[in-house]
Amino acid sequence: MDDEILYEVRDEVGTITLNRPQARNALTFAMYERLAAICSDPAAHGAPKVLILTGAGEKAFAAGTDISQFRSFATPEDALAYEERIDRVITAIEACTIPTIAAISGAVTGGGASIACACDLRVATTTARFGFPVARTLGNCLSMTNYARLAALLGPARVKDIVFTARLIEAEEGHRIGLYNELVADHAALMARAQELATTIRGHAPLTMRATKEALRRLAGASLPAEGGNDLVVMCYSSADFREGMEAFLGKRPPQWQGK
Repeated sequence: MDDEILYEVRDEVGTITLNRPQARNALTFAMYERLAAICSDPAAHGAPKVLILTGAGEKAFAAGTDISQFRSFATPEDALAYEERIDRVITAIEACTIPTIAAISGAVTGGGASIACACDLRVATTTARFGFPVARTLGNCLSMTNYARLAALLGPARVKDIVFTARLIEAEEGHRIGLYNELVADHAALMARAQELATTIRGHAPLTMRATKEALRRLAGASLPAEGGNDLVVMCYSSADFREGMEAFLGKRPPQWQGK
């Protein structure tokens, strides 16, 4: 629905709000597509000079993909198509021609965490909790490009720590390890600071920022392995464990893992 993504441009700053607070701003496929459309062509969406991405309310930036949408998965191709969609959307955010700022309050997990990592700057409240808890929820995995983005930002050892323990990083730790550029006290301060940053950035040379973004994106891309990760995606998403994890999550019970 159109109201699940709110978008406005004011004073050359665009603000995208993920607007499903009742679901902790979990993203539907339509929301992913709308997000990609704006980031792929900001000139056609009010021509902002900076984009702020945030979530409605104070409890979550985004809690990943709406899990109910996985129930239709029946084949390996469904899993690959899903990860290809997410890669395309996250790449659109990462490759956006204008600077992007993630304004984060509360939970930032799964696909929401990938979105935040693809933004250029991240400002968070002290309630922010970041992670990819799939090892204790769904039993799926990330795509190779998303693993690469995380490793480039946090380092391989921290990626293993976050995924293996399925823990959520508290705000202070996130700031200390470079995940967040700044921490602020509350949601009101968050939006004020994001707007202040956007106002500063919009007055700077756009080609300098565009060249810097693209140069760093190319450097990160150059480190990607030639070997793809489709086999890993199929292994996880086609497993009995993934089906069990999904049904357990939706049924609000602990999953019973079998490793197959």
